[in-house]
Amino acid sequence: MVAKAEVRTTVSSVQEAIAAIDAAREQIWDAPPQEVLDLGNGIVPRGTGAKNNYLSTLIFAENELRTLTDEILWFAWVTATRNPDAQLRTLVLYMDEMGQYKANMNDYVGLPAGGEVLKTYVGGIRIASSLAEFADLTESAMTYFNRLHGWVDIVFPWGLVNGFHRVNPLQKIADAAAARA
Repeated sequence: MVAKAEVRTTVSSVQEAIAAIDAAREQIWDAPPQEVLDLGNGIVPRGTGAKNNYLSTLIFAENELRTLTDEILWFAWVTATRNPDAQLRTLVLYMDEMGQYKANMNDYVGLPAGGEVLKTYVGGIRIASSLAEFADLTESAMTYFNRLHGWVDIVFPWGLVNGFHRVNPLQKIADAAAARA
């Protein structure tokens, strides 16, 4: 379990937070950030990884980013943009907790700069005064983390899965039925 750390709110407005996140996204748009290149080479600042390997760290990094982008940020954005009766305070409280947790996990799995971007997001949502501001900030974070996730996905050693082919479960049933006949 990753300990909860206090978020350092360094933004004075939602627009400042969006600008900072958008600038961070532009920096990683055309080429992967150094932390992703390092992670792909087994360089993990905190030394995390089961039994002195970094594959488990890569698995966690890929999973943490996927759930952050495809679930947590997406559903927060959808809630804020499609439900005019949504309670801003409740969304902020939820995303504050989730954002801090995921920021710490990003750091833990070798993506400390990504964790700092998420802390900027949390700092921004804390001062959002409308669902529209919350949604705009969430969309900015979502695009940054989708890009970061894409880079992690590229360095992930997907070829390893070739060693774990499974038998088609339907074929096993058909073979068992044919053997009984």
